[in-house]
Amino acid sequence: MGDPRSFYSGWLVDPADRARLLERFAPRYPLVVAHHVTQKFGDRAATPPTETAGEIVGEADDGAGVQALVVRIGGSTDRPDGSTYHITWSLGPGRSAKESNDVIAARGWTPLAEPAPVRLRPKPAEG
Repeated sequence: MGDPRSFYSGWLVDPADRARLLERFAPRYPLVVAHHVTQKFGDRAATPPTETAGEIVGEADDGAGVQALVVRIGGSTDRPDGSTYHITWSLGPGRSAKESNDVIAARGWTPLAEPAPVRLRPKPAEG
């Protein structure tokens, strides 16, 4: 069995919206992730979310290989664990998706002039 912390509940980005958003928000680094928004990390028994839509409201980029889009879900960008809802958008060599939380916490994020809607598919921790 793998690392139990690898389980997360949250949302998968709708594939059609992913394609549209990749056109609007050009990935800055070679590894394009653009896959999901985490609600709760490391809890296999976490209750899956019920929301099915969000808005991209900001962007974070450390200029060294981590690009993330900040997401507002249910009127908030705040995750239950105190971090920020986001989609890891792209990564440079040697960088990992879990670093998006650190980049947003340390550097903040830049609000967009206009939010971009995104359809979300609830994902239970087991899935």
